[in-house]
Amino acid sequence: MNFWVVVPMVLALIGLRFLKPGILLWLAAWWGGCFIFLRFGILPPLPSSIIGLFMAILTAALALYGTADADKLSAIGKSLRAFLMERRFAPWLWGSLVVIPLLVGFNAYRQATSEAVAPATGRTIHPAPPSEITFRGKKIDILKASNPFRELEGKDKAAFAGHVAGGRAIYYKNCVFCHGDNMEGDGLYSHGLDPQPANFADPTTIAMLQESYLFWRIAKGGPGLPEESAPWASAMPAWEATLGEDEIWDVILFLYSFTGRKPRAQERAE
Repeated sequence: MNFWVVVPMVLALIGLRFLKPGILLWLAAWWGGCFIFLRFGILPPLPSSIIGLFMAILTAALALYGTADADKLSAIGKSLRAFLMERRFAPWLWGSLVVIPLLVGFNAYRQATSEAVAPATGRTIHPAPPSEITFRGKKIDILKASNPFRELEGKDKAAFAGHVAGGRAIYYKNCVFCHGDNMEGDGLYSHGLDPQPANFADPTTIAMLQESYLFWRIAKGGPGLPEESAPWASAMPAWEATLGEDEIWDVILFLYSFTGRKPRAQERAE
């Protein structure tokens, strides 16, 4: 937290409270104070998409508070009429009409003229997996492991459909918020992540991978990426603490079923 920003902002809000401002000024002060806190008071800085999301929620909350009863609504209307019509507020009114468009225009100009900067490092989307992982005390050979429920696709279609349905429930309970309803990596939280979640509908993702590879990436997430050639870029959480082994295999079945893809076949040395 940046105390050089947060402390003066809190003191300013406390001092403004003693001045007993009108409700419109008070709401504006809270809006501005929260924006300053989110934009400059948190270290490391929040992504602009997260700031926009929080400010949209805050704006709606302040609007509901200001219109919660007739007295507040009447006070806001009175303050607005005074600001727009009374001579004593004319400098502030004309100043806002000039300054706000200038700030918007300057920000647009700054973004349009800024140079694109190449990333500092390259990114390998599918790093080489380890030969073996430990999942809740059980060792799993990633190079040889296979989905234990995949064979049901040809032997017992009803049982296979049950596992796919189980994977569907797991996906929409845990994964949809980042990977999206259609598995295109555009979920509700995706725009606040860097890099954005994988697009499973893309033929260059799960269609190129073995199911054991997906098990490793889901179970260990970003924290489980290999140290070689670091730093890696992944916002994927480690689901080992939340999902059981069978649940991860089920959700993998659902990923392939939903996208219509087939997993990469096991490669065996002659």
